[in-house]
Amino acid sequence: MKQTKYIFVTGGVLSSLGKGIAAASIGTLLKNSGLKVSILKADPYINVDPGTMSPFEHGEVFVTKDGAETDLDLGHYERFLDEDLSQLNNFTTGKVYQAVIEKERIGKYLGKTIQVIPHIVDEIKERIKQAATNQDILIVEIGGTVGDIEGLPFLEAIRALKLELGKANAMNIHLTLVPFIKAAGELKTKPTQHSVGELRRIGISPDMIICRSEKALDRDLKDKIAISCGVDRSCVIESVDATSIYQIPLNFLKQDILKAIASLLELKNLKPNMQIWDSLVKRVIAPQNELSIAFVGKYIDLKESYKSLTEAIIHAGAALDTRINLKWIDSEKLEDVEDELKDVSAILVPGGFGSRGVEGKIKAIQYARENKIPFLGICLGMQLALIEFARNVLKLEDANSMEFDEKCKNPIIYLIDEFIDTNGKKQLRTKKSPLGGTMRLGAYECKIKPNSLLSKVYAGKTVVHERHRHRYEANVKYKEDFEKHSLVVSGENDGLIEAVELEKHPFFLGVQFHPEFSSRLVEVNPVILAFIKAACNYDNA
Repeated sequence: MKQTKYIFVTGGVLSSLGKGIAAASIGTLLKNSGLKVSILKADPYINVDPGTMSPFEHGEVFVTKDGAETDLDLGHYERFLDEDLSQLNNFTTGKVYQAVIEKERIGKYLGKTIQVIPHIVDEIKERIKQAATNQDILIVEIGGTVGDIEGLPFLEAIRALKLELGKANAMNIHLTLVPFIKAAGELKTKPTQHSVGELRRIGISPDMIICRSEKALDRDLKDKIAISCGVDRSCVIESVDATSIYQIPLNFLKQDILKAIASLLELKNLKPNMQIWDSLVKRVIAPQNELSIAFVGKYIDLKESYKSLTEAIIHAGAALDTRINLKWIDSEKLEDVEDELKDVSAILVPGGFGSRGVEGKIKAIQYARENKIPFLGICLGMQLALIEFARNVLKLEDANSMEFDEKCKNPIIYLIDEFIDTNGKKQLRTKKSPLGGTMRLGAYECKIKPNSLLSKVYAGKTVVHERHRHRYEANVKYKEDFEKHSLVVSGENDGLIEAVELEKHPFFLGVQFHPEFSSRLVEVNPVILAFIKAACNYDNA
């Protein structure tokens, strides 16, 4: 079995500096050099996963193909690497302690006293090694900031792993802040020195420093950081604020980051082919065309909640050489629909949970339907499109979702505790939540109706697999009535409604799945691409 080489990425000074983007950018360069690369995110928080965490706490919950609810950095990893990751690529303190306690309960440790060292640290090391199987390089991002109490077992694990693996098989990269003090007109290196000092006290000496800053670092400043932090000057890499996150791999490449990595890990021939990436980034930064679409949601002040979707829209814009300006509309405050939506080329209603802002979303959907404006509803967006149609076209009294009103007379959307396939067996990847109900998570099959809009979107495919994260389903009881009135079910999965579309409309599509989770810069999800194309056509009409 080949020896996997490891790159451990830590962060200092403060959070949200972009460790995930830096790790993903390095991974992109290595992959495009012909290496087999994967990335793991180890999160020190005690939650088992982000599934029950508030968007205000954690932003988006990213869902992998195999149904794991993970950190949003997994989305960046997939988008940059153009690879499907799995539950092996993200774990938390909660998962580690849960696993260790379960092993202790069944006597796995033969009655020994369970301690952070060695048992917790060994569990962390084992999970890292599992993610490295069959890889040339595994990049391991340690969440949080050096100095956090909860991160200590993770740092101890990578310290010990590097010793076990040997110098040429592992390296440490430390991402830190070099702040610009406006009053003094200077960039300051002291926070970086303190952060590296904290790492050294734990027993980790970084091999490379990545400096996040507002301004470029001059030669003297890089020399100062190199000397004070004990790294080669070629291993001081700057990461200046960029117009697009997709510029970062190219910015790193210009600084010969691969030459430094190759030297440390004894790698050869690291010459990445970034031509396609470079051309797409140029379209992201300076596209030929421009249009606006309405993004009608309830987390407008917290755009990280929609990270995969906004990135997927950027991907589609790059493919079509068009800048997509998002007009963020708070559905909870949407009253004058015509005034708010009159100047947009398309309307998007994303997924979500809960009743807040629902009526505003329904108003936006009605406006899109009646005025033949391109519309895409994702997950809850599709469900609300069905409710809007039931209320305003089918004239069904009290049409609603059981999520919002358990006793409504016409439950267009309802809760089912089990998902049964045609053979009478439970579907895979359903997850009973401690909060009640069953989640449908991960990739599921969608059978596409021939000659439908959805069939055209997927270039004639009859079956596709897309990712889900939801609890409530569209009620098939109303399918016949919908289709009599031209709202067609164009995607199904063993009786479950996966997609609906409106006949005699330029583009009106609702999907139960989340197409944004599988979109990448180099390969846009077909649903997102078709929606933006429809917006371009509407804009040019």
